[in-house]
Amino acid sequence: MATNDRLLVQILLLGLLGASLWVLAPFWSALFWAAVLSFASWPVMRVLTRLLGGRQALAAALLTLVWTGVVAVPLVMLGFNLADHIKDVTGLIKDLQVDGLPPAPVWLADVPLIGERLTDFWLTIDQQGAELFATVQPYLGQVGNWLLARSAQIGGGMVELALSLVLVFFFYRDGPRLAAFAQSLLERLIGDRAEHYLELVAGTVQRVVNGVIGTAMAQAILAWIGFTIAGIPGALILGILTFGFSLIMVPPLVWGPAVAWLFWQGEVGLGIFLLVWGLFVISGVDNILKPYLISRGGNLPLIVVLLGVFGGILAFGFMGLFLGPTLLAVAYSLLSDWVGSSTASQVVQRAENGSKSSS
Repeated sequence: MATNDRLLVQILLLGLLGASLWVLAPFWSALFWAAVLSFASWPVMRVLTRLLGGRQALAAALLTLVWTGVVAVPLVMLGFNLADHIKDVTGLIKDLQVDGLPPAPVWLADVPLIGERLTDFWLTIDQQGAELFATVQPYLGQVGNWLLARSAQIGGGMVELALSLVLVFFFYRDGPRLAAFAQSLLERLIGDRAEHYLELVAGTVQRVVNGVIGTAMAQAILAWIGFTIAGIPGALILGILTFGFSLIMVPPLVWGPAVAWLFWQGEVGLGIFLLVWGLFVISGVDNILKPYLISRGGNLPLIVVLLGVFGGILAFGFMGLFLGPTLLAVAYSLLSDWVGSSTASQVVQRAENGSKSSS
């Protein structure tokens, strides 16, 4: 009878857990980002709490406001800036439909080997501009629908970001309680190794956060410097864009069009400078700084963490940037513990057999 009662309680608990996960399913992404954000900045939270005399709720509110200003304000500025550029692009397309292409840049004919062909191609496109627009016009509606869908996704992402900034306050305020609950749950599941795996997960996430965000900040600053030297308009906005694209490891999507714009304007020297700066400075720092920051202070092989970063992005999207290396790190540690315990038991068994044979 007691066994049946225990089984019934376990079934009820599993059902309750499944229902709870179902309720939280729409908020997983926001909860994940709030947890990563609060965990990455927890040392700042500790210092701020100490400066405010232990008032943790006040420290959580102030730090949440700081994150709101740091994250939300640049995104709003970026949104308005992109809206202005979309108007400019729309006006450019209308002008091209009416007036055709402007005269070919002078430098285009001076390109070695292919300059004359590029000029002829430019004139051909200009002469056939009306036909070209008539050909692509049936597809413009599909492109518009695609842009509308992407805009809806971006809008959903903004709502999710706002929710994350709200949730991060509660992670700051209740962080110690949540950490204690997680440790108690792990101790219940795996016993004495709970603290080890908590430290492993915490260290892996911290190193990945430092590596990814630190490298993105460095690339954004270097990109802003390069854009300013080259005289690119909106250098600050492009620097912020570089930070976002660096998080998904494609900063050339920002400085590449800037290089093309300089060549379009006839600034060949500045275009070559920005191309070299982008290849060897902006993108090159990723190959040096990120591995150093990720591997610093950890005993995991760097290849495990890097494979987790790239594989996680492919498997889970942007969330996999942190989830992938954490899963691989825990799996690697579990296998190492299993192999180590197996080897240790074999050594003990051999020692026992040796002592028996000698006696």
